[in-house]
Amino acid sequence: MINKTQIRLFGIDAPEIDHPYGQKAKWALVSLCKGHTVRTEVTDVDTYGRTVGKCYLSDGRDLSAEMVKMGLAIDWPKFSGGVYRSMETGDARKKLWLADARQKGRMHVWEQFDYDQYRAKCRTRRNKS
Repeated sequence: MINKTQIRLFGIDAPEIDHPYGQKAKWALVSLCKGHTVRTEVTDVDTYGRTVGKCYLSDGRDLSAEMVKMGLAIDWPKFSGGVYRSMETGDARKKLWLADARQKGRMHVWEQFDYDQYRAKCRTRRNKS
């Protein structure tokens, strides 16, 4: 968030906070930004009204590139033109399978994951009662 505006990083797909590796990606981004002034070049507003931008650390590093290099995001060529693809770790698409499914339009994979998470929460609550 920059000046109270939530920024979606340009050209990449990272896990949602409640998906596998979501918390790890969040804290990696926090760690990258800590102690830096982040400069943002707004590139677009997406279909959900979110601001999309290219974000750079004070030392010039591209935050999207850094997240991809750490294996905590994957290139989204539909939006990036493929600029981050060569930076992906060998296991990133397998590890971030939900993000990969989203890019390929396989939303049933997401729905099944969400359903399974919901059922697991219900079982946990039932067992605590």
